[in-house]
Amino acid sequence: MALGSSKDPDVLEKGKPSSDRRQEGGVSRPRPGVADVLAGELKDFIGNLSPYLPQDLIGGSVPQIPGTEEEAVWNAASQACGTEKVHFCYSIAEGRVWYLACPSASTASNPDSWCPLAAALPGNSEYWDKETVYLYEQEGVASAMRWDPETGRMQVFLGASRTILPRVQSMDANFVTINPDVADVVPWKNRSLKTEKLSRATVRMLLMSGLVVNLMALVILIFHYVSINMVERNLAQVKMATDKASTDLMINAYNAMQSDTIKHMVRIQEILDNLAKVDGTLVRYEVKGGAVEWEALLPPAFARDYGTPQQGLEKDGRVRIKANR
Repeated sequence: MALGSSKDPDVLEKGKPSSDRRQEGGVSRPRPGVADVLAGELKDFIGNLSPYLPQDLIGGSVPQIPGTEEEAVWNAASQACGTEKVHFCYSIAEGRVWYLACPSASTASNPDSWCPLAAALPGNSEYWDKETVYLYEQEGVASAMRWDPETGRMQVFLGASRTILPRVQSMDANFVTINPDVADVVPWKNRSLKTEKLSRATVRMLLMSGLVVNLMALVILIFHYVSINMVERNLAQVKMATDKASTDLMINAYNAMQSDTIKHMVRIQEILDNLAKVDGTLVRYEVKGGAVEWEALLPPAFARDYGTPQQGLEKDGRVRIKANR
């Protein structure tokens, strides 16, 4: 229902498009958010809120600072209501944040509710202009929201219908009665409830993450266990390679033990003994492959008995010989 004054006799027609618009496009209802999904509370979410007019409703506006609108509204509502436990809703228009709020205790009897007057905040579905007075009446209680024409401040009136309606109708302004059946629903916000919901969502996500990690570890463990027990074990080739390597190692060790060092040491000692008898000196003993070659200095008279004499005499008068025995 819409009421008009002498200032605008066509206000009834002005209020009709709002109803027609809602019927064509449908009424906007709250939907579950990401926090509801993460917290696993989709089945507990209530989207069909009932209209309710709190007894301690207040309203106002604060300057808009992008990104801090909710914080600013909560601070203003907490100071106005004298408690941090407040329900509030707001809209943003014309560089300001317009809000309605009430103490959370005021909604004790109607927890799943919303205030239809919030649909008339600037930028919302039932708002027309600041020259209009927005009315809502429920169970003998009426509320009105208007803007002071001199200061531009938003004013909210609340009281019994028999006192509020005559007072508002005496104002020189247009009147629009809000119909909650066609207005877009503007749900209350509560910081404490939001924080608790985020905490539940965080705990649930941590629990789900832990379960997923444990499940993945269990799957990997089972996969490796099955793989180890189902792989065919063919160790014959490995055994043959191991035996061959062992045999080669033993042969190499045996060959290393078959050294000619002792034999050549005996041979050198034998040569030295023979040379000492004729005043000879061994100057070279060399092993090349399997052949032995040695040189010695001997008196000329005994040179041919030990090897092949070389041309010329050494400084001490002896002859150098070479032998390959």
